[in-house]
Amino acid sequence: MSLSVIIITKNEEAHIGACIDSLAFADEIIVLDSGSTDATREIAVDKGARVSQSADWPGFGRQKNRALDLATCDWVLSVDADERVTPELADAIRKELAAPSADAYKIARLSRFGERWIRHSGWWPDHVLRLFRRGTARFKEVPVHESVISDGRVAVLDGHFLHYPYASLEHFIAKINLYSSEAAGIMHARGKKTTALGAAGHAVWTFFRLYVVRRGFLDGKEGFILAAMAAAGSFFRYTKLLYLNKS
Repeated sequence: MSLSVIIITKNEEAHIGACIDSLAFADEIIVLDSGSTDATREIAVDKGARVSQSADWPGFGRQKNRALDLATCDWVLSVDADERVTPELADAIRKELAAPSADAYKIARLSRFGERWIRHSGWWPDHVLRLFRRGTARFKEVPVHESVISDGRVAVLDGHFLHYPYASLEHFIAKINLYSSEAAGIMHARGKKTTALGAAGHAVWTFFRLYVVRRGFLDGKEGFILAAMAAAGSFFRYTKLLYLNKS
């Protein structure tokens, strides 16, 4: 069975080389770029990827479907530029595709924050559906937090991705600001309402859920920071919704 890997990028020169290096087992690697101003495209070409460029940015879900439409192999693996396929996962993918038992597969993802691999805080095992038979699945066309919708049988694959989601605390804060704006816009379009007290309540619950219920305290200072940042993101999201409601 042949395998296409699809990656969407914008200004990922710090990650794209190592990401592609971890995908040497694939039959083709497709990079769909959306206007990088750094060396992302050049690095990807040098690493042997087939690189295309889109003229606009339609949101994560639609952009990944555009990349999916460029794939030509029997199976598709979707990988983010800040992820790496471990040798163990690569071996598991090769063995499974030799005799597939399902049409799509969820894969665990181990993420790093600061100096620690996060194994609690709701971050592990963080299964994501990323490997599927071409023609049986598409990405949900939403601006953020896109996911794969499969028509076939879904199984869980052995192995895991390594994930490096935040280059710095400033990067983390910028993502929270961006994603909270996108999420508030989606909720507003769906007619959802909130109050100032509701925004505060969501923030408090988010911190308690991640730090206590999901044992973020076992992740040390990083666990506390993650819970606090998630609470801030929740507060921002509902506060922005409140102002959208008033407008």
